[in-house]
Amino acid sequence: MSPIEAKPDKAQMLCVSIHDVAPATWPDCLRLVQAIRAVADIPLTWLVVPHYHFRPERSAAMEAGLGAALARGDELALHGYSHLDTEANGGGLRARFLRNVYTRREGEFAALSLDEARRRLALGLDWFAERGWTPSGFVPPAWLLGEGAWQALREAPFAYTTTFSHFHCLRGGPVIKSPSMVYAARNRSGRWLSPKVADATAAMLADSPLVRFSLHPPDARYPELMRHTQRVLEKLLARRSAVTKAECARRLAGEESVTGGVTSGGPSSHLPSSPDPSPGPVHNAASRPWC
Repeated sequence: MSPIEAKPDKAQMLCVSIHDVAPATWPDCLRLVQAIRAVADIPLTWLVVPHYHFRPERSAAMEAGLGAALARGDELALHGYSHLDTEANGGGLRARFLRNVYTRREGEFAALSLDEARRRLALGLDWFAERGWTPSGFVPPAWLLGEGAWQALREAPFAYTTTFSHFHCLRGGPVIKSPSMVYAARNRSGRWLSPKVADATAAMLADSPLVRFSLHPPDARYPELMRHTQRVLEKLLARRSAVTKAECARRLAGEESVTGGVTSGGPSSHLPSSPDPSPGPVHNAASRPWC
């Protein structure tokens, strides 16, 4: 596949992100990048988990690779600290379903207290700082944010966060509705259905200023998903400008005239453990990953 020569509309953006970046997932992350670069050399946002599943390993190769990605114009964002929900069960049936079944205890920030959320954000920022990196964004594991996490984010030095269906510019910036395209690679039915849902999402957002495409390490293990990724990218890049999430936040915060689902103001108070703190459509579970 030859890299495409697109003439995108700069007012319409595409953010492609690689989730769950860690030593344990690094080989699959590289396969994802290889599939993307076969279509176009676009800026990516890498969502890095400093202490993934509390595993002790470090990877000099991964850290060198991320440093090289930064140098070429990619972005590194903080994606939780452990990517595991370690808090005691609580809340109603919906919250228990989201935390225990829907995300399989991957939603690390779904039920944290304010103090614990602050602590984990600080640990993640320290990990980045030790490597000379400063993340502009925070994306919660499984896109779940409880009230304590929202409060901690309001105090943190991040420019943006994202939930499944919204892109939030923090510090009083705008919020844009943009459900993420994502695969459900865990089972056969998900691998069959989620590309169709992704296509429908892209069509629904045709006139939106932002389309998000979230890729996860397990996606790289299925050639049919990678072929679909490449086809989707070819179509989207024909009319959209690929940017990092940090650049997207800068553009949204600086362009009050942007339309297509943008509302002013930061996140408001919502029920803890919500899959998305902003109102949006209900999505079939097969259309979303567990992490």
